[in-house]
Amino acid sequence: MSRLTIPTRDEVPEASKPVLDAVEKQLGVVPNMFRLISSSPTTLQGFAANNAALGKTLDVKTRERIAIAVAQVNACNYCLSAHTYLGLNLAKISAEEIELNRKGTSSDDKANVAVRFAVEIVRERGHVSDAEIKAVRDAGFSDGQIVEIIAVAAENIFTNLLNVVADTDIDFPIVQAADVA
Repeated sequence: MSRLTIPTRDEVPEASKPVLDAVEKQLGVVPNMFRLISSSPTTLQGFAANNAALGKTLDVKTRERIAIAVAQVNACNYCLSAHTYLGLNLAKISAEEIELNRKGTSSDDKANVAVRFAVEIVRERGHVSDAEIKAVRDAGFSDGQIVEIIAVAAENIFTNLLNVVADTDIDFPIVQAADVA
């Protein structure tokens, strides 16, 4: 059971309802995490705006690969479950690729560099080396795209922390961080 209250759609603050309606329109459901965030309409609005903006960065497969890798590093079972589901069903990433992402790598050469960089950002709390930045540039990422990798990692750190603190009830097929092969 979640340690923070996950309001029902009827219980969420009025200011959160339009954002949840948009989430439902996009996903067909309103995941528990969004209802949890909705208890703070300002946070929900900021998160939704940030999420929408980041949806225009990189490509969906790279964003999901980073989300999976970051969730694994942070042992966030909610986010790992959600992004595994989204990776398989939305981004059409293979199960084998998702296993690699959980290990901080990718079978795609360019995505591999982005995923590894995101993992280092999280593990080292931003204190990455010049060589790591050079490797991302050498893989063909612009400085703007490096900022986008950092932003995607940071957004996922927020959701990881939120869901670990709340112990949010998982409403996706469950994937456990401890079960990495």
